[in-house]
Amino acid sequence: MSHEVAVRQFTSLELCAGAGGQALGLEMAGFKHLALVEIEQRACETLRINRPQWNVIGPPSDEPLVGDIYHFHAHDYRGTVDLLAGGVPCPPFSMAGKQLGHLDERDLFPEALRIIEECLPRAIMLENVRGLLNSVFKDYRASIINRLQKLGYLAEWHQLNASAFGVPQLRPRSILVALRPGVWKHFDWPDKNPEALCAPPTVGETLVKMMAANGWEGAQAWAARANSIAPTLVGGSKKHGGPDLGPTRAQQAWATLGVDGTQLANEPPLPGFVGMPRLTVPMAALIQGFPPNWEFSGKKTPAFRQVGNAFPPPVAEAMGRAIRSALIQAEANQFALAT
Repeated sequence: MSHEVAVRQFTSLELCAGAGGQALGLEMAGFKHLALVEIEQRACETLRINRPQWNVIGPPSDEPLVGDIYHFHAHDYRGTVDLLAGGVPCPPFSMAGKQLGHLDERDLFPEALRIIEECLPRAIMLENVRGLLNSVFKDYRASIINRLQKLGYLAEWHQLNASAFGVPQLRPRSILVALRPGVWKHFDWPDKNPEALCAPPTVGETLVKMMAANGWEGAQAWAARANSIAPTLVGGSKKHGGPDLGPTRAQQAWATLGVDGTQLANEPPLPGFVGMPRLTVPMAALIQGFPPNWEFSGKKTPAFRQVGNAFPPPVAEAMGRAIRSALIQAEANQFALAT
C-alpha cells in the first residue's frame, strides 16, 4: 500500500491560471489539473494551445462571466482536490502601484478564501509579489492565516527567489502555503532543500542561441557582456504596461546587460546589426523559465503581458514537489497507523 500511496496521481484546482506558468510547473511536479480558472481570453487561448487536454474554465464561452472567480464556485470539487493553487492579481500589493491592499478592488484573496472553504483542499498554495510581505500588510497577512486556521489549516508566508531554482532573474515572490496539520509536519520549503536548488544561467547564456538565430555576428560578444541574471520581468496590467521591459529603473538595469528595454522586437537581430538588441516575446519567456516550445496567444503586448505576469514554472515545480512529498508522507503515516 505504501507503494500505491507514493505513485498515485494528486489533483489540483488552479485559480487565475494566466498563461500556465504555475500549472506547467505543477504538472511537472506530478499534479493532474481538474480545472484551471482564468478570465483573460488570450491567456485561455495560450492554455488550450499548449495543453488541449486541460479543463480550462474561461472565455470564450456561451455562458457569461465564465472564468471570473467572483462567479466561480467549487462545491463540486470538495473531496477531490489535493491542492488549490493560484496567482491572484498582484497590483494591490505591488511596489509599482498604490499598495492599497484589501482596499483595492482587484484584491481577490477574499474570493480565493471563499473557494477554499467551498472545496476544502488538502493543500493550498497562493503566490503574489514580494511587496505583500512588507510590514504595511502585516495585519492583512495575519488575517488570511487566521481565516485558514479556522478552516483547519496551518499556514505560513515565505519569500522565494526564482534565481534559486535556475531561473535567470531574481524575481522574489511571496508564497502562502496552507496544509492540514497531519501534512504540515512533513512539509519543508524547497529553498531549504539543497537538492531543489539550481544555480541560474546568465542572460547571455540563456539567450545567445536566440540572439544568433538570424545570423547576427555580434551574438557571442553580446552574451559575454550579458553576464548576470536579469532584473524582474514586469508584465503590467490591462490598464498599464506595454511591450517594454518596465519602468525607467528596470530599463536601466537591462541596459547594463546590453539590452534595449524600451520596446520588444519582433525578431532577433539581423546580420550587420549594431547597438543594443531588444528581446522578443520568446526570449522573455525563456527568462521567465518557460520551455522554448510554449506558445503565447496574441500580438506583442498581450503575449508579453502573459509572460511578465507568470509564475516561473521551475519555481512552481519545486513548490509542487515539496507539497506532493508532504502529502505522500502524510498518507503513508495514515496507512501505517491504520495497520
